[in-house]
Amino acid sequence: MKHRIEKDTLGEVAVPVDKYWGAQTERSKTNFKIGPAASMPAEIIMGFAYLKKAAAYTNCELGILASEKRDAIATVCDEILKGELVDHFPLVIWQTGSGTQSNMNVNEVVANRAQIIKGLCIGEDDAFIKANDDVNKSQSSNDTFPTAMHIASYKMLIEVTIPAIENLKNTLESKAIAFKDVIKIGRTHLMDATPLTLGQEISGYVSQLNHGLKALKNTLPHLSEIALGGTAVGTGLNTPKGYDVLVAKYISDFTGHRFTTAENKFEALAAHDAIVESHGALKQLAVSLNKIGNDIRMLASGPRSGIGELLLPENEPGSSIMPGKVNPTQCEALTMVCAQVMGNDVAITVGGMQGQYELNVFKPMLAYNFLQSAQLLGDACASFDEHCAQGITPNYKRINELVSNSLMLVTALNTKIGYYKAAEIAQTAHKNGTTLKEEAVRLGYVTADDFDEWVKPEDMV
Repeated sequence: MKHRIEKDTLGEVAVPVDKYWGAQTERSKTNFKIGPAASMPAEIIMGFAYLKKAAAYTNCELGILASEKRDAIATVCDEILKGELVDHFPLVIWQTGSGTQSNMNVNEVVANRAQIIKGLCIGEDDAFIKANDDVNKSQSSNDTFPTAMHIASYKMLIEVTIPAIENLKNTLESKAIAFKDVIKIGRTHLMDATPLTLGQEISGYVSQLNHGLKALKNTLPHLSEIALGGTAVGTGLNTPKGYDVLVAKYISDFTGHRFTTAENKFEALAAHDAIVESHGALKQLAVSLNKIGNDIRMLASGPRSGIGELLLPENEPGSSIMPGKVNPTQCEALTMVCAQVMGNDVAITVGGMQGQYELNVFKPMLAYNFLQSAQLLGDACASFDEHCAQGITPNYKRINELVSNSLMLVTALNTKIGYYKAAEIAQTAHKNGTTLKEEAVRLGYVTADDFDEWVKPEDMV
């Protein structure tokens, strides 16, 4: 492989001639060979592209960057946003905790690519576009990485996570309405309880998702605040007046989402409470989705030796040895995702605590885990909705069988003959393998007609 020589403040470095990155990227690539599969998320690189383009426009409007340089930077940023330069961002998340090397990776790629577009050579001392002086103008890694992190996280929630969860919620809501008159036996402690309708049971799932979505949406205003303009420690050193507000406006224009400058830049650099807060809402949704997925899996267990109250779509063979077996695979995938999100929340909680004085130094790890959780929850909900929830149907025969056979229907007799006599009926029927009606009449506590009038599942819901 052919190399060219690049320079930084530490000296010369050999860089592959076919790559646009420079010396600082190459040093990081060499010094942090930790989990090469854990590359910096593409969403973060795109977040950088948005903010570098916005910074160029802001710097130009404020009179400190020539329009020719602005246009050159913007052209390369647009290429990044189109996914055309993905091979030029090789760094992993396990690097400096401020994300400095990824910031410089973007600066170098933008500068060197702009040189090529201009018809010039990479590495010239009198370069048309310089990584630090032009692409990074009015910026620091300390305010660019959290800005890229917020852009990426906000876009992921708005464009992927929230729509998918809302679609699943809407599907379950339609099922709750469709099954509102399907009377089934309830269960508490995994044991038989009094009846309810299948629609009522599913309405609980809808309510869980409504609360989770509300909690998540309530975190968006904080997440939409960006640190750009704080530079090194939050004071805004080396930025022109009005830069922070104007650059937020340009980011909003380019992304199509409303971003505002952070009310307090010191908090925006030193703490990432917005990420912790938003991921806490993702964890809440994961807890809800885990309960929903497990409930549906158990209600569909069988087909002949389980509960079997629900029929799920049969998507693929379930066993390599047992012919005809079909498993609740979408439930399993959803609940595995929930487990991953809960694990990620621990990492994010720890990462959020790592703000010493003026800078949090766990930024790449925070971004990686947040984006993974948001993407996984969105994708899993979309998959579960399409391949499971939409096709759920009641097994009416099994539901009726279990309702009529339940001992807990005796609860309807509490107000007629008292708790203790009703308990004696249930316990005797269970011991003798008989029905509630048979034992109630045999014990002389009610007549057959009274039992039929008082013990009606449809009146107990």
